[in-house]
Amino acid sequence: MSATDGAPNKSEAATYTHGHHASVLRSHAWRTAANSAAFLLPHVAPSMRVLDIGCGPGTITVDLAALVPQGHVTGLERAGDVLEKARALAAERGVANIDFVVGDANALDFPDGSFDVVFCHQVLQHVKDPVGILREMRRVARPGSGIVAARESDYGAFSWHPDVDGMEDWRALYRRVATANGGEPDAGRMVHAWARRAGFAPADVSASSTSWCYSTPEEIAWWSGLWAERTVASSFAETAKEAGVATEDELAKASDVWKRWGSEEDAWFAVPSGEVICRRRAEP
Repeated sequence: MSATDGAPNKSEAATYTHGHHASVLRSHAWRTAANSAAFLLPHVAPSMRVLDIGCGPGTITVDLAALVPQGHVTGLERAGDVLEKARALAAERGVANIDFVVGDANALDFPDGSFDVVFCHQVLQHVKDPVGILREMRRVARPGSGIVAARESDYGAFSWHPDVDGMEDWRALYRRVATANGGEPDAGRMVHAWARRAGFAPADVSASSTSWCYSTPEEIAWWSGLWAERTVASSFAETAKEAGVATEDELAKASDVWKRWGSEEDAWFAVPSGEVICRRRAEP
């Protein structure tokens, strides 16, 4: 998911905090339907049409396509370059009931009621108008039976051990950068309220929360390493400096904090996300 300047509700005015640096894609490519969309899977049936918004390298998207063998999945992404990785993955796995398109979630280029499931994962926290995007998701969901699903992390609820000096400074730095970019780093705790504002009745919004948890030496090395790298080498670093939120020296110090934390024998990290399943009722 990425963004450029534009008119409200028609093109994205926020800036995607992470970008698609290799350190970011390592994280995105780790995601699967099982570890990132388990809350949605009980609602997926074999003949459904599914839209995955902000699909990135397509690992979740391709998994979903395998679950709808008589249906079809469309992955939508603003960053066209990363879709080459998604298409290659689908071809590698022999998944044919899938396509990938470049598009803007603020103005989806699909007719009303086109999909049985409209899903986004870790997208709404990076956009200027999450309620507007949820309205668009609702519009293209099938009236009477369509589902809109979203999962968003909550940086304020991130937990780690041990409490290495500087980690809270990193969280404060991330908040400043994400907010300067027009996003909301605590989206996980807000997504259910955004869904109601987008037109879903409270009774039609089911909220839940799950976490990624990293605890083995291999997981800790991977997680701390990608954050140490993206803090100084990805779009996070570029936008932090451009917005005057952090200096190169401050970013380097934050990167070193991740390395020090990752070297701790008992390191542990939890990433909670808020989730919603929203049902689009038939219009009166």
